[in-house]
Amino acid sequence: MDTPDTPDPNPNQTGETRWSVAAIFVSTLYFIQGLPYVIVNQLSVVLYKTLGVSNATMAFWTSWLGLIWAFKAFWSPFVDGVSTKRRWTVAMQLAMAPVLLFIAATLPLPWYFEASLLGFFVLAFLSATHDIAADGLYMVALRDDQQSAFVGVRSTAWRLAPFFGESVLIYAAGALAEAWGSAGMAWSAVLASSAGIFGVAALWHYFILPTAPDDVPRPGQDTFAIARETVKTFVAKSDIGVALLFIGFFRFAENHMAKLLYPFLLDPLEVGGLGLSPQEAAIAKGTVGLGALTLGGILGGLAIYRDGLKAWLWPMALAINVPNLVYVYLAWAQPQDYLVICTGIGIESFGYGFGFTAYMMYLIKFADGPFKTAHYAFATGLMALAVSLASFWSGYVQEQLGYLGFFVWVVVATLPGFLVTSLVNVPADFGRRRS
Repeated sequence: MDTPDTPDPNPNQTGETRWSVAAIFVSTLYFIQGLPYVIVNQLSVVLYKTLGVSNATMAFWTSWLGLIWAFKAFWSPFVDGVSTKRRWTVAMQLAMAPVLLFIAATLPLPWYFEASLLGFFVLAFLSATHDIAADGLYMVALRDDQQSAFVGVRSTAWRLAPFFGESVLIYAAGALAEAWGSAGMAWSAVLASSAGIFGVAALWHYFILPTAPDDVPRPGQDTFAIARETVKTFVAKSDIGVALLFIGFFRFAENHMAKLLYPFLLDPLEVGGLGLSPQEAAIAKGTVGLGALTLGGILGGLAIYRDGLKAWLWPMALAINVPNLVYVYLAWAQPQDYLVICTGIGIESFGYGFGFTAYMMYLIKFADGPFKTAHYAFATGLMALAVSLASFWSGYVQEQLGYLGFFVWVVVATLPGFLVTSLVNVPADFGRRRS
């Protein structure tokens, strides 16, 4: 990592980030931010499922990995206090490449499960640290109206990472497994190939990321004192109670499905699944589903930019929850028409992408203040904690209720999301474009 007095070569030294520069760096930065998250939280699920790990075991242990993001706020003051967010971002991208190579090397081994989990744990830690720095850079390098304008681009770029991970990497792993007769070897090849992406990304972002006047380290300050002050100011926010409820329950139902959608698509009909191949599942969820989710995210960002978050809060709450009924239908009917399956996944994904925009804008609003980087890390950490707490036991619930009963439970679990939405109050002009 560079020393604090080393200048950063980049195309935006003027202090205020130009719109063209912002469009470029937001797009590539959030794609790379999303990719390790997808590898840890989604590809690991499919990887372990294709290697014969049960739903309950897979969901339980991969949910532990998600806790890394939940607690990232505890080392966010260190990121704030040592070097710049820009340098942290580049360093973390570079560090992820050898970790992926390590995971790839463990999969052919008899004790692959324990060894690969360790590798995923390290990758999760690096990714969470990268999130702190990248999100902080986003907030200090862009004005609030730029943040609102690019929230859809940001969300879309992040979602392109699952598109790549699920459409390309899962499809490739399935195809290679069929060709080679070994899922372990296929996944090793896919993960090893992915390592190069992070090396290229680190080089690209070393030159393209802007230098913001407020992106400065705090040398000589007590990191623990900063941490205490960060926590103190976070819990002292006037709307902390409502914020905690909103973060925990706005997408409570979706959190339960996080680890079970791919197993549902892959499991055979006789156990309640849809019986798709990995390649078919990759196209249905990773291409159609993520394409619809991306469109929903773009339209959600534009809607908030035009009218403000307050005007769209309830429509987005409905959009993120009501389409969960699609999975009840798919589990009940178990359609064999691939077009029907893809259409259903697309409908649910579009609603989720549109509604999730409100969630992210609320976190940005809540984090605003002197410690916005660390406070946003706290908020997104709590978001990850909510996902993990729901998914820890989701595999066990599914095995007890079956897929149909599980998705009925998911619909019931939408009720807390509507309740917490009724408690939220945001300024009418928050997120709306400046005149």
